[in-house]
Amino acid sequence: MNPLYLDIETIPAQRPDVLAEIRASKQAEFDAAIAAIAPPGNYKKQETIDEWMLTEAPKIAAKLGAAYETDVDDAYRKTSFDGAFGQVCVIGYAIGDDAPQYLKADDLTAASEVALLEAFSCVLTDLIPANEILSTTVVGHNVSAFDLRFLVQRHIINGVRPHTIITRAAQAKPWEQEKVFDTMIQWGGSGAKAGGSLDKLCKALSIPSPKGAIDGSKVWDFVKAGEIVQVAEYCAKDVAATRAVHKRMTFAA
Repeated sequence: MNPLYLDIETIPAQRPDVLAEIRASKQAEFDAAIAAIAPPGNYKKQETIDEWMLTEAPKIAAKLGAAYETDVDDAYRKTSFDGAFGQVCVIGYAIGDDAPQYLKADDLTAASEVALLEAFSCVLTDLIPANEILSTTVVGHNVSAFDLRFLVQRHIINGVRPHTIITRAAQAKPWEQEKVFDTMIQWGGSGAKAGGSLDKLCKALSIPSPKGAIDGSKVWDFVKAGEIVQVAEYCAKDVAATRAVHKRMTFAA
């Protein structure tokens, strides 16, 4: 087996229409919540009702207003987990025992994502001979359900044919270890998130965790701040940690 260790970092949708649709949906929810503001049902006297509407209703409306932007931002950030709308910003990889490497997007445009996907395919073509493709196994944590699926979806959306190794692994069954070895599945089984996070698995195996100033929840904040290099370095550390976990799980270390 020739392992290709893989990890990607993703960001929310960069299409204005997606954010506009999220805002419209949350605005409808907000408007409905505002319209539903009413005094407690046990209030019967009109003066009591009027007093409540004058003093308490504005407080509730203010809380709903404050929550609106948070709800919009939360929903927007979740698009980073959806290959239909989110984008790949970093691809980390390592072949065998080679040092982990990364490729990163130059900016947040669709053209930059296309260039990133094309560059990764070129890297695989350059580093993995054609006669070794069928003996190459993609290894990652939650790589079957997320990384590979997300990559293939972005390839399709951008009209860029994925490398055969990626397609082969994305189409593999969880037990086809010659094509894909998902450390999360191999540890915890095929149940949703049964294997837990990479950080948890590292702790269980006494492997230094890649988690530091950056974790998956902070990727977008760092990218927005122009610190994508730090995100890429974090991704490369994830690749190294995944390799250490894989070696322990396969008794290769």
